[in-house]
Amino acid sequence: MTTATARVSRPGHSAPKPSTNARARERALAWARRAPLLPALIFLIIVTQLPFVVTLIISFLNWNSLRPDQTGFAGFGNYVQVLTDPDLRQAIFTTIILTVSVVLASLAIGLGLALLLDKKFIGRGLARTLLIAPFLVVPVAAALIWKHALLNPTYGLINGILTWVWSLFGSNTPPQPDLLSQAPLAAVVVSLVWQWTPFMMLILLAGLQSRPMDTVEAAQMDGASSWDIFRHLTLPHLRQYMELGGLLGAIYIVQNFDAVFTLTSGGLGTANLPYAIYQTFYFANEYGLASAAGVVVVIGTIIVATFALRTVFSLFKKEAAR
Repeated sequence: MTTATARVSRPGHSAPKPSTNARARERALAWARRAPLLPALIFLIIVTQLPFVVTLIISFLNWNSLRPDQTGFAGFGNYVQVLTDPDLRQAIFTTIILTVSVVLASLAIGLGLALLLDKKFIGRGLARTLLIAPFLVVPVAAALIWKHALLNPTYGLINGILTWVWSLFGSNTPPQPDLLSQAPLAAVVVSLVWQWTPFMMLILLAGLQSRPMDTVEAAQMDGASSWDIFRHLTLPHLRQYMELGGLLGAIYIVQNFDAVFTLTSGGLGTANLPYAIYQTFYFANEYGLASAAGVVVVIGTIIVATFALRTVFSLFKKEAAR
């Protein structure tokens, strides 16, 4: 046995440590692998983080562009005003109502459509494509479709259908509702539900197609009804997919500006927090207050996104465990 072999085989003797040159080479290789990613990382920081840092700094300032000589440090005064000002507080309340209503309605309708599309029938591919189409429409264009083509009280499709149906029964006085004036928040909710239902449907359809069918077939052989299978097998399996769809939808709907701006211009109690920020910044010229409200939206979005990421990771772990 050689001396080197004896040293290695002795109990309690540690393996020789890598030399300084070897460690330097490993660090150089690690940096060589990371170097191509540095431009993308720097660009991402410049585009996303620096504007947010500037917004955060401005949110602590009392800054009105119409009174530049009165600019100064405001501390948490802008944040207190966001939570106590009646208009901004109403905007927060409207944002919550809008987000919850759209998410719940989109999930319910999306679940029904996903259950239908999970069945095999002629033209299922075409039906899926048509049902996905509303989600692919540009948000402003979707809002314009609802404002002019569907909800307009004079030439909109909904009132046109009502006129045609009433004419079949010989009536010349059909109801002609003006939802944009009579129920403006409901009109915004309906337009957003129409656009976000396909998103929920896709997520839930993916969940349905990942079900363990052997369990479903065993339940059918045991005499379980379709309702029992849905309640005890399908719905528990879809719980995480519904949570994921609801959280991701909430992230985007909380920040929605296009529908409110296009359909109602924030009037009649439909101004959500993003639209209130727009008004505060461009009309009131209160840069500090608008920045504080923007930070509040970002914080709320981060909280929701954290739960969404946890749900995504739990789904990945569940799929990997199979």
